[in-house]
Amino acid sequence: SRTPGATNVFRVLRWKYAIPVGLLDIGKGAVPVAVFGPMAGGGEFLPLLLGITAVIGPVFSVFVGFRGGKGVATGAGVVLGMAPLAFLVAFAVWGVLVAMTGYVSVGSITAAAVYPAAVYLLHPARRPTFWLDVLLARDGVAAVTGNWLRGPRVRAEQPTYVHLSPQPARPCLPQALHVGP
Repeated sequence: SRTPGATNVFRVLRWKYAIPVGLLDIGKGAVPVAVFGPMAGGGEFLPLLLGITAVIGPVFSVFVGFRGGKGVATGAGVVLGMAPLAFLVAFAVWGVLVAMTGYVSVGSITAAAVYPAAVYLLHPARRPTFWLDVLLARDGVAAVTGNWLRGPRVRAEQPTYVHLSPQPARPCLPQALHVGP
């Protein structure tokens, strides 16, 4: 998609560079929410507002002509800062699905869908603002699937397939679910 972010760094430069980029992107979302949000004092909504700002900045970056990445890793950092246990559950789901199917998008969409249930079960104090977590998950799914919905040029691009073994394996994802040529 020619946008900055860990998935595209992986496509071009592989794991050695993609992992640090992904960790920095996650930190970019987690630090404002977990560190600055409580220090600023503004209740439940200020950390979320800081997180939204952290995501919007790189998505519409002035340095790349207001056409940045999708903000998925930074959004994951926002989730980490708001509900760390739910983040760990969603991250585990993401890791298992990427390992099983080889597709980053399958893991990302499913992790975003699992996140609200994990928040509800693991963070009872967040239940009064549970609707915010549902909106975060919806936006996470929209960011990942947005590539497939924006137009023929973008739909024609292949989703990222991750080869975890030395021998490229065939994905477990059924062809009926595969989007692309």
